[in-house]
Amino acid sequence: MLEIINNFTVLNNQSKSQKQTNKPDFDFLQPLRKWLDSLEIQNRKLAHFIAKLIPADCPFERDIVLRGHKLAHIPPLCKINPLYEQFVGLRFRALCYLVDQCGEDIQSYC
Repeated sequence: MLEIINNFTVLNNQSKSQKQTNKPDFDFLQPLRKWLDSLEIQNRKLAHFIAKLIPADCPFERDIVLRGHKLAHIPPLCKINPLYEQFVGLRFRALCYLVDQCGEDIQSYC
C-alpha cells in the first residue's frame, strides 16, 4: 500500500512539473497591457475620442434570422481580444473623467 502511495506521489509531482513548464515564459502583450492600464485621461478631447472609439457593448454579437426563424447566433467576439479588459478600463476612466472633472452628462455614450 505504501508503494502505491509513493508511486502516486511521484506521478502527481511529475504532472505538476509538466504543467508548470507548459506555461509561456514571456507574455509579449504585457508591456502594452501595463501601458494601457497606466494611461491617465487629463484632456477633454481625448476623453471624448476614447469614449466614442471604444463601444459600450460588443458590436459583433448577432442573430442570423431568416423569415422569422433564428438560423444561427454569432457570439460576442470581443472577449477573444487579449486587450479587452484594458480597453474597457480605459473607456471607463475616460467616462469618469468627463463626469468628475468636466461635469458632463455621459448618457449619450451609454
